[in-house]
Amino acid sequence: MATEIYRDAWGIPHLRAGSAAELAHAQGLVTARDRAWQLEVERHRARGTSASFLGGSALDWDRFARRARVDDTARRCFADLERRDAGTARWVRAYVDGVNEGLAGSTAPEFGRTGLTPGRWEPWTPLGVWLATHILFAGFPAKLWREQVAAHLGADAIGLFATDGPGTSGSNGWLVGGERTVTGQAVIAGDPHRWIEDPGVYQQIHLSCPEFDVVGLAVPGVPGIAHFGHTGTVAWAITNAMADYQDLYRERLRRTGAGVEALGPDGVWRRASRHTETVEVAGEDPVEVEVIETDRGPVIIGGPEGIDGDPADLAYAGRQAETEADSADLEDPADPADPADHADPADHADPADPADSADPAGHADPADPADPADSADPADPAAPVAPPVAISLRYPPRVTGDLGFSALLPLLRARRVTDVDRALDRWAEPVNVVQAADTEGGVLHRVAGRVPRRAVANSLRVVPAWKPGHEWHGWHVPPRAGLTDGVAVMANQRGPAEPLGVEFAPPHRADRIAALLAGKERWSAADMPALHTDTHLASASPLLEHLDALGGLTPEAAALRDRLLGWDRRMDAGSADAALYAAVRGAVVRRLAAHPAFAALTTPPAYPEVFRPWLALVPRVGFALEHLLRADDLFGIDRPAAVRAAVEEVALRPPAGVWGDTHRLAPWRALEPEQPYDEPGLSGDHDCVLCTSGVPGVTDRAARGPAARYVWDLARREDSRWVVPLGASGVPGSPHHRDQLPRWLAGDLVPVVTDWTRLKKETRV
Repeated sequence: MATEIYRDAWGIPHLRAGSAAELAHAQGLVTARDRAWQLEVERHRARGTSASFLGGSALDWDRFARRARVDDTARRCFADLERRDAGTARWVRAYVDGVNEGLAGSTAPEFGRTGLTPGRWEPWTPLGVWLATHILFAGFPAKLWREQVAAHLGADAIGLFATDGPGTSGSNGWLVGGERTVTGQAVIAGDPHRWIEDPGVYQQIHLSCPEFDVVGLAVPGVPGIAHFGHTGTVAWAITNAMADYQDLYRERLRRTGAGVEALGPDGVWRRASRHTETVEVAGEDPVEVEVIETDRGPVIIGGPEGIDGDPADLAYAGRQAETEADSADLEDPADPADPADHADPADHADPADPADSADPAGHADPADPADPADSADPADPAAPVAPPVAISLRYPPRVTGDLGFSALLPLLRARRVTDVDRALDRWAEPVNVVQAADTEGGVLHRVAGRVPRRAVANSLRVVPAWKPGHEWHGWHVPPRAGLTDGVAVMANQRGPAEPLGVEFAPPHRADRIAALLAGKERWSAADMPALHTDTHLASASPLLEHLDALGGLTPEAAALRDRLLGWDRRMDAGSADAALYAAVRGAVVRRLAAHPAFAALTTPPAYPEVFRPWLALVPRVGFALEHLLRADDLFGIDRPAAVRAAVEEVALRPPAGVWGDTHRLAPWRALEPEQPYDEPGLSGDHDCVLCTSGVPGVTDRAARGPAARYVWDLARREDSRWVVPLGASGVPGSPHHRDQLPRWLAGDLVPVVTDWTRLKKETRV
């Protein structure tokens, strides 16, 4: 049959073809027509070439992408896919062919504004887009933050700042089993929390061929439906597992006449791969980037000569980290007696993989005498010269050559939860908690993805590459869980993935969802938006407790305190009390962050700009405010005095309006529109189920929130619902560019249509 392209009333594409390959071609074609500019931005980000048309603002990302070997890893993973799974490789190629056809002659207005001409997608480009989108998802830069805290405040202070970080990941997801629904069939609902982007990071789509018929949320630039899908008989959804599966190694590097060498844990210097790349920058001179890779992985910070910044500060932090890493428990946290935690021998990294073995040309030269300066112990505070800073990144796809794309086609073909389960055994990155249910009553609640087995210290901090005990030893068996009272709730809290992670989200969202679900015996798909949009802020308690204990306030401050103590703790856009609470909270955060006890953390080290969100003090204080206010002692800081000063400050200059006046949607755009859009006011807050995140103490504007909402009904797929923040089209001026925004703001969903007679045929290809 010819491929047919249909649209529903919201411009969502519905594709029907005679084979999976033809359908992949159509998916690529339609995505390129709807999202041409977005696709090209993502392709360039994966290659580290976005500064060539976006200018200097994109340079730091390009440097990181080049040094982390994102494009090269995508090539390696696709080559491995062709060897292991030729059918999936052909399917990915068909998608890429469709993208190239759709991009040809694109008239997206952003191309004219930047002078960019759409380039050619390669077969590995979708893998590069996926990797570039998720490489920071596990939050490995948090290890840099922990280094700073430990160096300046001591290792015991790290836990004070524990939270889910600078807003890089998160989601709500819940599964209600058939015994708790009005239909007797399960309902799955939730919302992924990501940066809100324009165009959106998720694409609503319907894919149908003789092999499968699936609706779901695709990632533009990637074939199939990885994260959220409904085949009619089985549905699945994910939340971020908050697992730790990427390591940072402090390297010792030296230049030789032949290149660069790195000191290994066996005491042998080995050749590191090295080359130079040129990054073009629109309107500026090109920039040279040295790309170095050791046996651990690519060097993403510093090099043989270190990095710019205060060498003494960085060297001190390095020596502190190395000393503490030496004394840390190097054993794997898993119980060796637990058979569920034993590594599968078949899952060990390929010893032939260059990222897992020494470069054949890099063995030590016995004729090369050791440099006396290199023989000094860098952990010795009395060492005459501090070692330059160089930090490498080890991440699973670089080690294994596998991004998990072999799971994508089996997911589309799934009919039961057992099919989803088998497909996810092939999943790699990012590591997710998956919930699934089918029409036969089957349910699934498991972790999917690769997490290496290694020393505890690797998960916590930057570890010394030249000391033994920090190697990877196979992979954890992903944990599984069940339902409790007929439901399963995940909101990035400590759950089934706890043995695999370090920092998790506070339990407030998960506890709130569970409490709401417990409030009624039977639920329907139509009931779920009320949970999506709940605005209760449980994390307000510590600050309100401090307010309650205050006496001797001025009359204005006392009135403000009393008003907040009577507040319903709902962060509704129209709430003046929510605005007052946020103002007091921001003032407390700024006062705590300005205390001399934290002075050493106010200026982050001279690491690349891409890591700065994890290293900025005020956001760290803002997101960890609960812990800081409830700690037994906070380095002698008078917290009641800080709260008192904050409430007096706000009482003198209270916000004039409501929460939605300052808490506004601020989507990320690669290029700002010629005609700026209004930023609508938002309900919710970071720890609400309606998780719309500003940065307490910095800004109320929210760049992060529900990147989609979904309700999958297993009784009737037609009763399922979904919505995205803006619309199905990425073309400015299109009627479907922002038509879902009012629904998203109101908490309403649009229907999932699967009846072809209710769709409008657009074309045949």
